[in-house]
Amino acid sequence: MKNYTITVNGNVYDVTVEENGAGAQTAASAARPVSVPKAVPKAASKASAGAGSIKVEAGAAGKVFKIEASVGQKMAKGDTVVIVEAMKMEIPVVAPEDGTVVSIDVAVGDAIEAGQVLATLN
Repeated sequence: MKNYTITVNGNVYDVTVEENGAGAQTAASAARPVSVPKAVPKAASKASAGAGSIKVEAGAAGKVFKIEASVGQKMAKGDTVVIVEAMKMEIPVVAPEDGTVVSIDVAVGDAIEAGQVLATLN
């Protein structure tokens, strides 16, 4: 058996491959995502330092498709803050409460995990 780490569209997977007979190879286990630390840009870390108390979190893993809100914008409960692409669908991530956007913690194209903070509001 051989272990490989592969990257597909920015997502990292550990894969185990088993050799069968005359050199034929089959996947011995399903690929499982690996968490990779991501560098935080200096501008984002400054914004996060004064981040708001209301966290806007991703409901599913995917990729940031579009950012609908901007810092300083007033949001009502249910307003779309970010749109995430997951499983070929565009999923709106909405403000959980009324507030003003304090930080946007992701950029278009970023790979995200379920539960990750995408933005904060006050």
